[in-house]
This record gives sequence, C-alpha cells and structure tokens, in this order.
Amino acid sequence: MNTTILLVSCGFDKTPTPASLGLEFVLMAAVLLGIAWLARLCDRWPLRLGVMAVAVLLFELFTAPMWDNLHLGWWAYLYQDVSWILTLGWSVLLLLVVALVDRLLPRWREWKRFLLVLLLLDLLVVPLEIALVAAGVRGYAPEVRAAVVGGTLAGVPLEMLYYVPVFSGLLIAFYKYWMLALDNSLLIPVRRLHWLRGFVLATVAVLLFELMVEPMVMNRGFPAWSYLYRDISLVMTGVWILVIAVAALVVERLGLEQPTPVRYLLALMVATAIALPIEYGLYLTGFRVYGPSAVANFTGFRIAILEAPIEIAFAIPCYLALMIAFIRYWEICLDNHL
Repeated sequence: MNTTILLVSCGFDKTPTPASLGLEFVLMAAVLLGIAWLARLCDRWPLRLGVMAVAVLLFELFTAPMWDNLHLGWWAYLYQDVSWILTLGWSVLLLLVVALVDRLLPRWREWKRFLLVLLLLDLLVVPLEIALVAAGVRGYAPEVRAAVVGGTLAGVPLEMLYYVPVFSGLLIAFYKYWMLALDNSLLIPVRRLHWLRGFVLATVAVLLFELMVEPMVMNRGFPAWSYLYRDISLVMTGVWILVIAVAALVVERLGLEQPTPVRYLLALMVATAIALPIEYGLYLTGFRVYGPSAVANFTGFRIAILEAPIEIAFAIPCYLALMIAFIRYWEICLDNHL
C-alpha cells in the first residue's frame, strides 16, 4: 500500500498550520520547563520519564483509531498519527503530577495519593484537550462522536471526564509498578495468589478499559443476557479475565522466584500467546467487529495463514501490558500495605 493511499485511509492531515505550530512551540516550552521541575523533584528523572513515556506510547498505539492528531508536521509523527511531541507532553505532565503529589504527601496511603493524582489530571487534561481541539490538532473518530451521550464542551466530549481517570490510572499504575522493580524496593514476597482479590482487580481493570474503547471494536453475536452496556459483553470480559488468570497461574508455577521484570514478561508472553488466537478467531467468525476508523488504520499487512490484520498482533500485547501492570501494582500495594 503506497503512502498516499495510507494517508487517505487514515484520514488525517499532517500539514502544519499557524495554530498548530504555535501550539507545538508552547508545548515544547512547557515540556522543557516540566523537565526542569522533574530534575529538582525526583532522582533518575530520565529513567522515570522513559518508563512513563513507554506507558503513554502503549496506550496511544492501542487507542490510535479513536482520535486523530492533525497538522503537526511530518516531523512530529512516530507511526501513522501517533505523535512523539504529544507523547512527550503527556508523559511529562503525568510524571510531574505524580512526583509533586508523592513529594508533598509522602505519609498518605498509596490509594489516597493515586485518587488525588487522578482528580488533578482530570482538572488539567480536559482544558488541555480543549486547547488541542481549538488549535485543530485533535479530532475524534466518527465512532467516538456517535457514542457521545453527555454532550460536548468546546468540542470535547464530556465522556473525557471518564476517559482521563481510566487511561491515566492505567498509565500511572504501569509507571509505579516498574519503578518499584527498577528501584529494587523492599517488598514482602508473596508466596500464594489471592484469587478473589485478583479476580476483582482484573474485572475492574478490564471493564473500565472496555468501556472506554467500546467505540473502536464491537462484540456481535454473544448471548443477549451477556450485554452489560451497549455491546460490552460479560462473556468477552470473562475471556480476558480467564486469560490473565491462566498467565498468573503459569507465573506462580514457573516464575515465582524470578525477579519482577522476568515474572512480568512471562505473564505478558503467556497471556498474549493465549489471547491472540482467541481474538483472531473471534474476528474471523464475526464476533469481534472493528469499526471503520480502526479498519482505516490497518496498513494492509496481514498474517498469511489467518488472512487477518497484523495490527491485532500488536494491539493485544499493548492492552495486556497495561492490564497486567495495573493488577500487579495494586496487588503489591495491598500485600505491602502501601
């Protein structure tokens, strides 16, 4: 597929405008100022920023069909309309809020600080999203606009008030989980799995994330009783929870004595190996239907045997990487009374 066709199919325009260039200038100045603050607030800030940027990038790659990043210039894009400038900007903002709350309120329990960070980010991100829309940089997929039920504020769906805590909660949990590992934090070793607690955490994580990305992919043909909201099916939710549970069981049997990064990567590989054939099977049989914007983001490369888009093979690990980190982080917090 040539570049021209790909750009048309993706439906976004890279051509910079005076408004977008002005926004990029302000954003990069804010990033430099934010990095200067980070250098004073926390040690090893390049490592911390790198971990947060990985979390943001995983999320943006997975949810790219839901929104368009427009008019930033050819130099600003990493993959299709995923922009390194916006990725860096969101990463600095998230890390700065986390670092400030952790520095100012070290005696608070982790769950209190976590909720405060989510509240602050809701107050900060929505106005920034409005600025992106006003500058013509941010656009939303037709499926997202069609799913809006609460109206809009200056062109931004009010559902953003829900989206922000969900995606920032996943990203912050990913960041904190990996920083516990990289900082070699002293933690109580866990010798057995708490299945009920893990089930509750997995259910919350999966349901919240599925509700956010619901406009991007539709569940069709499942039993009528299983639909919880719109086309979110409890059957599909149960499948993801079961996949995560099997991965946790494998880690308990084979990798419990291994370092945290090894256990995490083992869980991710096992979960991906199980989830990918399931997702491809549901896609090929029509149970999982990707929306027009998601299809437009497909590059045209397909897995030869299955004749299915290769993007699914990249999306599933991104999704699971955030889910597993979220669950494991809160398990660590509860086990260690953080």
